[in-house]
Formats: sequence, C-alpha cells, structure tokens
Amino acid sequence: MKVVILCGGLGTRLSEETSLKPKPLVTVGSQPILWHIMNTYSHYGFNEFVLALGYLGEQIKEYFLNYYALNSDFEIDLKSGEIQYLKTPKKDWKIQLINTGKNTFTAGRLKKLESTLKPHGTFALTYGDGVADIDLKKLLEFHRSHKKIATVTAVQPTARFGELAIKENQVSAFKEKPQNGSGWANGGFFFFEPEIFDYIKTDCPLESDPMESLTDNGQLMAYKHAGFWQCMDTLRDRQILEEQWNSGKAPWKVWKETNL
Repeated sequence: MKVVILCGGLGTRLSEETSLKPKPLVTVGSQPILWHIMNTYSHYGFNEFVLALGYLGEQIKEYFLNYYALNSDFEIDLKSGEIQYLKTPKKDWKIQLINTGKNTFTAGRLKKLESTLKPHGTFALTYGDGVADIDLKKLLEFHRSHKKIATVTAVQPTARFGELAIKENQVSAFKEKPQNGSGWANGGFFFFEPEIFDYIKTDCPLESDPMESLTDNGQLMAYKHAGFWQCMDTLRDRQILEEQWNSGKAPWKVWKETNL
C-alpha cells in the first residue's frame, strides 16, 4: 500500500528554518522530520512512499540520492572512483519523488498523483511535518471497517488546528482552523479510497472543498487518537520535539531498530 507524504508547502511559520530548506528536511535530532514520519509508517509495514514535492523539492531528491553516503561508513578510492560501503542503513523503502508544483495547494498535489495512486486502491496520506504514536494498523482496520471513502485521524491539540465535530465516529462538520474552537481536530494520518479523486474539482486546500464535500455526503469518518501528536508548525514546536528526542523518550518513536 502506498503512503503519500505532502512535502511541498512553503513552511512560512517556520521561516527561521525553511528559508533555506523545505520543511520536511528540518531536523529533529540529527534526522529530518520526514525520516521520523517514514520510520513510523515503516514500523507498521508500510514501506512504499510517494513524496509530493514542491518548494525546494530538489533538496529532498538530493537527500535520498545521497542517503547511503550520508548515513553510512564508506571507503572511497579517489583514483578509480570506486566506493565501498562499510556499514549501510537497513531500509526496505521504495520511494517515488514527484514534483507537484511550487505553489500548488494540497488537494492539487494529490490530484496530480491520481494516475500513480488510483490503480493501487486504498492509500494513506499524511503531512510532512507531524509525528504521532498512532497505531497505523488499527487506523487501517478502522478505515476498512466502515467502508467509507475517507478516514481522518482526530486529535486534541490547541484550537489553531482544523476543528472536527464527530457523532458516532462520523464527521458531521469539518471547519478549518476556527478562531475559537475546542475538542477534536484534524491531525492528518488519513486513509483514502480512490473515489477521493472525484471530490477534487479544483486546486484548493484538501481541507476545504474536498473534505467538506466528503463530510456533507457522509463519507468522512474519524479515528480518535488520544495519544501523542505534535506538528512542527513553528520554531517552538521544533524545540519541543528536539527536547523530547534528546531525552531518549520521544513518544512517537515506536520503531525499535537503532540503524538509520
């Protein structure tokens, strides 16, 4: 099953970091937050990734092109150019890196991946700036159980995130970033059926018309996650994640292996 990670935004509220690099490459510990997200999915057996690139997407391409060199010990013969890796990361990842436009909105990015995703059925999607200790297998089981088009993970952070009204696990209202809200919010970590593409009519935020239309048609269900969730929206958010990682007790580190 393919996992889409939206990696194309400008990250303007984290401009201290994103003026020179795309947000998914901003580090937590010594590794980009994108690496943390991908490790979470891989822990639950999801190893096929589609990265929707945009702003400074070439840096993400370079990161993965140089992944072995950056994360391995190696020996190089400068005369012949031969490289022998002495220790290499053990990652069973297949990654498609697709340019979806610098100024494209999130729904538009997803629409540009339609031909890549549609033949494979159900797929996962998340943002390139949020981590959680969510059990993705249970999330997928929940998605399959209700037989609707879409599942969104509902979390309970501060009111600056999109608010969800939920009745018996079905979303009854989807409001993007209300001024005064409380309760459940859009935490990303979606599962979609291919019919989602029928709901994307224009290049717009995924969180606006597509989600609102799914809600109106009773096709959006919420998986309530009461555990840890944190996005890296601001420099302060990054500092919180950095402190948790350096403590050795990062709540989102569900994977056990120590290799890169």
